[in-house]
Amino acid sequence: MADGGLDLADRAAADLAGHGWTLFEGVIPADELAPIRAAILESVEDCGRRQVASGARSEPDGTSHHTVGQYPALDAFLERAWLAPHVARHFDGAPYILHAFNPAVVRPQAQVYLHKIHRDVGTHAGDFHLLINMLVMVDAFTLENGATHVLSGSHREPAKPDEDRFWSQSDRLVGPAGSIVLFDSNLWHAAGTNVSDQPRAALTLSFSRAFMKQQMDYPRFLGEAYGRGLNPQMRQLLGYRAMTPASYEEFYRPRETRLYQDDQG
Repeated sequence: MADGGLDLADRAAADLAGHGWTLFEGVIPADELAPIRAAILESVEDCGRRQVASGARSEPDGTSHHTVGQYPALDAFLERAWLAPHVARHFDGAPYILHAFNPAVVRPQAQVYLHKIHRDVGTHAGDFHLLINMLVMVDAFTLENGATHVLSGSHREPAKPDEDRFWSQSDRLVGPAGSIVLFDSNLWHAAGTNVSDQPRAALTLSFSRAFMKQQMDYPRFLGEAYGRGLNPQMRQLLGYRAMTPASYEEFYRPRETRLYQDDQG
């Protein structure tokens, strides 16, 4: 997409700035994909039960949410920090955290909220990057199994594009299993319809600047005991260095033990 004379990092940054997305083919080794896929299927089944039991949905929709600290293969994926330098560059080197970690399975002929034209951030902040999305192709993404539609360049458009324009002009995110797409969270996109006879599994993550609220408060969801067992990289990623105090006892602390650290923006 970008100038062939640029190195990989510059090319990816140019694609993100110009098109709103960039594709890295075959990043994750094949032997790591099978346990990830099994964990996705297990998490989707678990969250599907929760969706129905809570009354949030009348039937499972093929998605799961906030699958941190529950599935070893998914935690191992986070610890590998795939494409972390590219994510950091998107935030100009500022600290960032995990905003959401939501596996999904698009089943044949299914139509759920993922198929609607949408973007994954409510506030359009222009050139100031609040979030970035990561789409992991655990199965190959093909036109037949519903590869994601993206309207290239629409990350610069605050208003939702006209449906006719979106569907006629959108690009498709096609790639082999193990590929990863990074895209600006302002980008308008939608899942394609799976007309194959097999479900398509993916990981969908987003990363945000450290001062933003996460979709799930991971430090309180997982607990401090869990956090103490994490390495510094994972404590940062899960938001343990950017927590909001909930009492005077948590607020008034020596600088080194404050819940929200000085370097988090």
